[in-house]
Amino acid sequence: MSTPVDAEQAWRDLQRIRVPQERVYDEIERGASGGPGAAYATAAVMWVFVACTGLDLPRWGVWLALVAYIALLGALAVAHGRRTRLQLHRSRYTWRTFAAFAAGALVTGGTSVLSGHLLDSLEPVYAGPLRATATTTAFLLFIGPANRWATGSLRGHGARTAPGGAVR
Repeated sequence: MSTPVDAEQAWRDLQRIRVPQERVYDEIERGASGGPGAAYATAAVMWVFVACTGLDLPRWGVWLALVAYIALLGALAVAHGRRTRLQLHRSRYTWRTFAAFAAGALVTGGTSVLSGHLLDSLEPVYAGPLRATATTTAFLLFIGPANRWATGSLRGHGARTAPGGAVR
């Protein structure tokens, strides 16, 4: 004997289970695509650091600027981490996350080195801000699409497929 199954009740039960997981993914995607405040704050700190390092500072001045830059980036990361309501488990970070980070470092660093090489003939007072502007612009143009691409694969990452190709 089989028990009669109410299709509507079964659908509601399935939705009750599925909806919280979808909300988690929605919140993560919203955090990656919305609110440019953290990106703009990071870009502002980067601009000041790159502009300062282009001014032919003494060695202690470069080290002081580097320590201040790292401290400010750390403070921004802590503030953003406290504001974010959800955190991914380490197993949810896919290869896309690491690829986006590495590509961002290459694009930003490459722009900084190339613009520094192209602006060598200018006075440091003019070359520093121009180099900082080019580097920061490359960072801002890259960070938005890269974050959306890296977090776009999270929904399918947790689904396992059965041998027949069906999602479990």
